[in-house]
Amino acid sequence: MRASHADRERAVDVLKAGFAEGRLPQQEYEQRIGHAYQAQTHAELQLLVADLPQGPVPQSQFGPPPAVPPAFMPVRPMPVPTNGSATGALICGVLTPVTWGLTSIPAVILGHKARAEIRRTGERGDGQAVAGMILGWLGISGWVLFFIFLLLVGVAHA
Repeated sequence: MRASHADRERAVDVLKAGFAEGRLPQQEYEQRIGHAYQAQTHAELQLLVADLPQGPVPQSQFGPPPAVPPAFMPVRPMPVPTNGSATGALICGVLTPVTWGLTSIPAVILGHKARAEIRRTGERGDGQAVAGMILGWLGISGWVLFFIFLLLVGVAHA
């Protein structure tokens, strides 16, 4: 990260304080001042004041200071959220055998709703939505086959 004039001035202030406290001999002080005004990056300034009590970057007590101040680090992109309807569709689909198919219809409805929302918003969870829909349709088809079987048995006994 490139250093600003204010960053250079802060480094020079630290060097002045170090010289005034007797931490730097005059020749080294003058040499470091010259390098500070020519520094182009924060890393170069940090090297000039790293052995002094203060610097343009707060010193870490748990290891060497970072080459770039945390304020200038790139921002991490926010993770893409998973669609809640897709998660609901998957949960309803998985619960279909346990609930004797009562959650089949909500699984299908939530799955279709989630896929539409995912296409519109770009969220994650398309696989969950599809899995919930498939399990929901399997539950519905199981009930349909069961009623057809009951109808055929009733017709055969009549």
